[in-house]
Amino acid sequence: MTAPLRLGLVGGAAPSMIGQVHRRGATMDNAFALVAGALSSDAGRGRAAAAEYGIAPDRAYASIEEMIAREAARPDGIEAVAIVTPNDLHHAQALAAIAAGLDVMLDKPIANSVAQAEQISRAAASRGVAVGVAHAYSGYPMIREARALVAAGRIGALRMVQVEYFGAGLAARVEEAPDASRRWRLDPARSGPSLVLGDIGTHAHHLACFVAGEPFAAISAEVGALMPGRVVQDYAQARFRLAGGARGSMVLCQGAAGAENHILLRVFGEHGHIEWRHAAHNELRLAPLDGFPMMLSRGHPMLSAAATRATRFRRTGHPEGLHEAFATLYLDLAAQAVARRRGVAPDPLALTLPGAQAGLDGLRFIEAALRSAAREGGWEAL
Repeated sequence: MTAPLRLGLVGGAAPSMIGQVHRRGATMDNAFALVAGALSSDAGRGRAAAAEYGIAPDRAYASIEEMIAREAARPDGIEAVAIVTPNDLHHAQALAAIAAGLDVMLDKPIANSVAQAEQISRAAASRGVAVGVAHAYSGYPMIREARALVAAGRIGALRMVQVEYFGAGLAARVEEAPDASRRWRLDPARSGPSLVLGDIGTHAHHLACFVAGEPFAAISAEVGALMPGRVVQDYAQARFRLAGGARGSMVLCQGAAGAENHILLRVFGEHGHIEWRHAAHNELRLAPLDGFPMMLSRGHPMLSAAATRATRFRRTGHPEGLHEAFATLYLDLAAQAVARRRGVAPDPLALTLPGAQAGLDGLRFIEAALRSAAREGGWEAL
C-alpha cells in the first residue's frame, strides 16, 4: 500500500472506550487514516469527540447518512468506515456503508438477529466490499500460531475444546448507578437478545472456532442472570460439539467479581494440547503427549507465517497488546480492500480476518444457545 485508506468512524464519543481502541488499531500500521466521523447522535458530544480524535470540524457529521453523502462529494472522501455504535444500530449502518461501496469494520455482534446478519453478509457479497468483525483476540500472534499448529496437525485430531471468558463489569448492581439510564447495554432492546452471549459469548465462540478450524455443530446451554432481578443476562455455560466431532465446554460470566477480562482457551488433540491465557497473551503452551511441555513466545523466528505477520516487535522483550491485535485486523481489512481496488488477489494471510460469515456464525450461536436454554439445555443444531 502506498497511502493509507481514508477512514470514517461511526460512534466512539466519550465515555466510549472502544472508539479510541479502533482508532489506534486502524492507524498504527498506516493502513488507514482517520479523516471523518459521525461520533455521536448528540451534536455537542460529536464536536467535542471530533477534536479529541483530530478530525477537522467540517468533517464531523451528525449521522452516518450525512457522512456518506458529504464525503462522497469530496475528491478525498472516505473509503471505509468503522462502526462502534450500540448493537441495535449496526445493521442499518452497515447496510448504508456497504451500499455506498465502503469497506467496513464492525464491532461485534454485527447485528441483533440472524436475519439482520444474513442481510449484511448478502449485501457485502453482492457489493464486493470487505467486511471485518472486531474479534480482536484473533489478531494476537499466539492465537494465530495456535490456529496454525492445529491446522498443521501438531496435536493430532481434535478431541476437546475448553473456553472461558469472565469479566467483572456486572458484578455490582450497576442498574442502580446514577448513569444507568445511559447504559445501553442494560436495555435488551438495544444490546440484543442476550447481553452475555452477544458481548463476550461471541468472542469465546469465535476464538474456539478460529483456533480449532471448525464451526459449532450443536450446543446445549444454560443462560441467565446471576444478579437477582437483573433484566439482561450476565451468565452462560454450554456444552458443544464441533463439526468434526470434538466435544467442548464454555463458561461465560460478566458478573465475576474481581475478574479482569479473564480468557482461557485449551484445545486437546490425540497427541497433545495447546493452552492460551489472555493474561499472558504473548505466550502459548504446547504440551505433547510424549515429550516435555514447551512455552512458545511471540516473535520467535520459528513460528508460523501467520503469527509472524501479526508480530511487530521481534524478541526484544517488549510486549504487544490489544491495540496491536486490533491493528492486525485493520491491516487484514486494508489488504483486502487494496487488492480489490487493484484487481488482484489479496495476501492469503489477510483472509484470516473474521468477516461477515464470522459475524453471521456468531448470531447463529446466540440464537441456538437461547433455544437450547429455553428447553432446559436440550441440544440444538447450528
